[in-house]
Amino acid sequence: QVQLVESGGGLVQAGGSLRLSCAASGIIFNINSMGWHRQAPGKQRELVAAITSAGRTAYDDSVQGRFTISRDNAKNTVYLQMNSLKPEDTAVYYCNFQTYYSGNKGPGYWGQGTQVTVSS
Repeated sequence: QVQLVESGGGLVQAGGSLRLSCAASGIIFNINSMGWHRQAPGKQRELVAAITSAGRTAYDDSVQGRFTISRDNAKNTVYLQMNSLKPEDTAVYYCNFQTYYSGNKGPGYWGQGTQVTVSS
């Protein structure tokens, strides 16, 4: 079964940068959107950034201008460049691939999560 493997999390001081990567362990067909979500302790999981197969991006207001999502379709990989990190960005970050078949939503895939901790 294909899995999403994340990397790049860690501990960084406020104002610093991290780059997250998420790659599929095998081939996934018909990927439409790729996204990054995060979940802080005691809070619900929230969408941080998403990118479509056409390259259109969307960001949560809290990260707009600081985070950049990108994808490599040939490698089935999505990235999240995080700059000017703040302590409130501390969370477990999850990547997600969503497939579509003939206009219908197909299986979604999730990574195992990577911890990002921003110290003040």
